[in-house]
Amino acid sequence: MKELKESLVAAGYLSAWKIVRWLPEKQAYSLFYFMGRKLEQRQGKSVKRLRSNLRQVQPEISERELDELLSKAMRSYLRYWCDTFRFPDWSTGRIESTVELTNGHLLLEPVKARTGVIVALPHAGNWDHAGAYFCGKGAKLVTVAERLKPETLFNRFLQYREAIGMEVLALDGRVIATLAQRLRHGGLVALVADRDLSRTGISVSFFDGIARMPAGPALLALNTGAPLLTAYVSYREKGIHIEFRNVDIPTSGSQQEKVLKIVQKCADNFADGISKHPEDWHMMQRIWIDADFKERSDAK
Repeated sequence: MKELKESLVAAGYLSAWKIVRWLPEKQAYSLFYFMGRKLEQRQGKSVKRLRSNLRQVQPEISERELDELLSKAMRSYLRYWCDTFRFPDWSTGRIESTVELTNGHLLLEPVKARTGVIVALPHAGNWDHAGAYFCGKGAKLVTVAERLKPETLFNRFLQYREAIGMEVLALDGRVIATLAQRLRHGGLVALVADRDLSRTGISVSFFDGIARMPAGPALLALNTGAPLLTAYVSYREKGIHIEFRNVDIPTSGSQQEKVLKIVQKCADNFADGISKHPEDWHMMQRIWIDADFKERSDAK
């Protein structure tokens, strides 16, 4: 039964990938926004989790304001998926002209110099759009992906990102060493880094709660000396905006203390971006360690 369900989900995604590209653009986005409203009305598990996460982020707003924020967040989330399905047909000119940068030099300078750079970012906006932009600027972009089930769906997403110009590595015990090698050869390592509920996740203070985030970006920065940045991607009317920030690497303390400080700084930068554009943070899973939380060794 589980395999059948996975196959049906994969078939739905693969069909949408074709059909949505055939529709006129305005109709395609209108359809996805309609789907977002229907999902919001159904109040499924993922939508309830998103609402709960937004409440943690915006504790001062009223229930009505939270309803409005949830609607905006669902619209942003469905915009991401419509973008994803239609992105293969976007021209290089469209990709480049629809990106705005704040502190873009923090990334563009090491990309140009081939010195290696790490970017940690949360699940916000359209990070594939951002990746395509920097691939177009000559970046040798490397990222990591968890293996999805069924295999056909995982392979389709793999092909999608490779077509953009990314190198996608499977998440396994060897990935940190491979990423370090790519950095030493001047690569851009981009890692989504706002959630890791496994035993190796680092506990940080995040919106007045305790969340767990991955140690990978911190370890790479400490082991290779490559600069570490955070990026927050938010939507604009006709594209995306990316804000970069430096993450200072501590020079004193134990390795464990350094990692904790770095991950906490990443969390602080994420929180600032989310506070400004909470509707574009597509976190539809648990992130805080609270209530009925149970640690899982394989959670990411």
